Amino acid sequence: MNFRTDLALEAAEIHKDIKGLTIKEEKKGKSVISRLLIESKEASEKIGKPKGMYVTVTVPPLTDYFQCNDERIRTLAEEIKRLIPKSGLVLVVGLGNTEITPDALGPKTVDNVLATRHISGELAKSIGLGGLRPVSVLTPGVLGKTGIEVSEALSGLIKGINPACLIVIDALASRRLSRLGCTVQLSNRGIAPGAGVGNRRPTLDEKTLGVPVVSVGIPTVVDAETLVYDILGDFSKTAEEDFQNKTKSFGKNMIVTPKEVDLLINRAALLIGMAINCALQPEFSPEELYSLIA
Repeated sequence: MNFRTDLALEAAEIHKDIKGLTIKEEKKGKSVISRLLIESKEASEKIGKPKGMYVTVTVPPLTDYFQCNDERIRTLAEEIKRLIPKSGLVLVVGLGNTEITPDALGPKTVDNVLATRHISGELAKSIGLGGLRPVSVLTPGVLGKTGIEVSEALSGLIKGINPACLIVIDALASRRLSRLGCTVQLSNRGIAPGAGVGNRRPTLDEKTLGVPVVSVGIPTVVDAETLVYDILGDFSKTAEEDFQNKTKSFGKNMIVTPKEVDLLINRAALLIGMAINCALQPEFSPEELYSLIA
């Protein structure tokens, strides 16, 4: 059984004893940070992820409570700062479909990111925003609505504005319900949009786009077949074949999401958006940044 997950940490849990795979954990407040380093070709192939660093931040469930000065924002902001260049224009891209709630994380996050590229010079000083780092934001939409691959749209834009890096936000798939809404994955190895739900699009990374790509995502869905396997444990070969035959017509393509997914998406979008703002504009407090986007 191939468990469907976008989380490198979950894939590593399945393949624990692989050479070239290192996991280190630390606790910050109520959050747990797991840093997974993939160094070998064998580990990369087993995990299904390119070599590089994958950071998983496990936080208290966002559906319980959330404030604009939450410690989770500061924790996540510090991890983002580790992965991006210290200066230069940053392009923040929100992937996903606003008409499908579990897939709306990217576009809703971009709505919470402060775009500053157009605020500079005397204008910035006159309104008390001198020293802002230039930031641009984009919601490219989905291929089914635009007829344009995200990679195509970004390639043209990158040539025009020449960003120092991209931060790409997308909803992810997990193998466990317990990770929905309380797990954030960051990586310096880009992202393959739609991979978690079986609709893989061209990869967005430094090799394909020519600039560093940092991905940020929160799992919002679980594949139904993966979930059943994870709950019930190992099957005998006969039982597995019987299960697949019974679920082939509908279960294989069914996606499970929490009933409070609207609340989860809104709070997750605010968490990531505010964390990006704090990482890019450290001279301002979370409260000041929130007042600029509210």
